[in-house]
Amino acid sequence: MTDQPVDHQPADEDQPSENADEPQQQRTSLGEHATGDIIIDAALQDLQNAPRDDLDRQLEAGAAVHATLQGRLADLGGA
Repeated sequence: MTDQPVDHQPADEDQPSENADEPQQQRTSLGEHATGDIIIDAALQDLQNAPRDDLDRQLEAGAAVHATLQGRLADLGGA
């Protein structure tokens, strides 16, 4: 055992993970709305990125979010 002090400070988010076995979490601009689920967050990011003046693209992205959420809920139900 060493006599060096142990640093209990939280890791800086800008620094790469010290544990190479941990997957890198995908960064999104969802902020507090991020779920932590990569698939759901990707669908939500696509919806957020859909051009505001392109209703068809917004509807497609919204439908994709809906389908993704339904799939994830079905997974939780064991279906």
